[in-house]
Amino acid sequence: MELLPVIILVLSFIFFIAIGTPVAWSIAISSLLTIVVSIPVLPAVTTISQRMATGLDSFALLAIPFFILSGQLMTHGGIADRLIGFAKTIVGAFPGGLALINIIAAMLMGAIAGSAMASASAMGSILGPEMEKEGYAKEYGAAVNITSATIGLIIPPSNVLIVYSLASGGVSIAALFLAGYIPGILTGLFLMIVAGVWAKKHNYKTFGRSSFKQVIKAFIIALPSLLLLFIVIGGIVGGFFTATEASAIAVLYTLILGFVYKEIKIDDIPKILLESAKTSAVVMLLIAASMSMSWIMSYENIPQNLSDFLLNISDNKIIILLIINFLLLFVGIFMDMTPAVLIFTPIFLPVVTTLGIDPVQFGIMMVLNLCIGLCTPPVGSVLFVGIGIAKTSIEKVIRPLLPMFFAMILSLILITFIPQITLWLPKAFGF
Repeated sequence: MELLPVIILVLSFIFFIAIGTPVAWSIAISSLLTIVVSIPVLPAVTTISQRMATGLDSFALLAIPFFILSGQLMTHGGIADRLIGFAKTIVGAFPGGLALINIIAAMLMGAIAGSAMASASAMGSILGPEMEKEGYAKEYGAAVNITSATIGLIIPPSNVLIVYSLASGGVSIAALFLAGYIPGILTGLFLMIVAGVWAKKHNYKTFGRSSFKQVIKAFIIALPSLLLLFIVIGGIVGGFFTATEASAIAVLYTLILGFVYKEIKIDDIPKILLESAKTSAVVMLLIAASMSMSWIMSYENIPQNLSDFLLNISDNKIIILLIINFLLLFVGIFMDMTPAVLIFTPIFLPVVTTLGIDPVQFGIMMVLNLCIGLCTPPVGSVLFVGIGIAKTSIEKVIRPLLPMFFAMILSLILITFIPQITLWLPKAFGF
């Protein structure tokens, strides 16, 4: 392997990130500088431009702007309030009731909206002030909100799993969606245990136990929102429509629901569309730039050489998986999730498949791993949303965040080394 292209790619990317260049442009410019070593400038610029354009030429990627739009409609459509009300009747009586409500509601909201940012924003805005009013430390509330918001990226429908399917060369989106349920719920349970222990230690308040009638009433109120999960996932798994078609159905359903709840008016639609377009543009630019970098690495034969290097270190599956997990944790600290999935899937997937690991299991492992990076500085987008809404600082949030990190890492270890956690449900449905 020629070291010069690798050195230029890595150092130029680090340099542009260090001086504050947006991630997408850092990826694109460092890719351009790398290929200039091999070919003249004009063909290099043309090649990078073409790779960015063709990288977006995928029917599956059309699902991402649709799911982003449906997430915006949910955020404005009063769905979060109804999910919180339902969660309150289930776990409100346990220690740290409001924190547990936050986790349950974030899991449901993140799963329905497919966005950690939307979940963190909605839960933080609604539950944050209520937790503070009930005597919860705002740093604790922010830590709970930040970590629980990322679980929706594992529980389907998830834009990141669609991106992984593309980067992996066509792993079934339906199989990935099904595989995300048990790991997502497991991670949520670990976070709830940590949150409950912390709340009990600090004597935080609980709600009274809800009656069966109250639970049923809250469930019925939340049912139209929860039905979206069954419509989208049931339709994909049942073969009635593709993930892209499901995303369009999700938009139509959430729009109707917003009007039925009388939370969305006709005048709100332009603002919602504009917010969705801005978010979609950022995500798509990241995907386009990342696809160009993936092509550059393939052109320079970097993935194959790194695969050989890792396999030469050890042929022990446990050792290799620990190394990959450590590298992904490190990458997640400095890189946003979408480009990380697109860039590192072609590098690590051949290694794990050589060791006999299912690509579906690796996809869930990779996404959960990078979810931890969303909660860490300096690039953790969900971290900054959470502390911004809570009006606190990173320094103050770190202490309650640490046990939450340990809970997520424990879940990651179990998912990495117990394949059945991830693969049982897809296999039960014939995937």
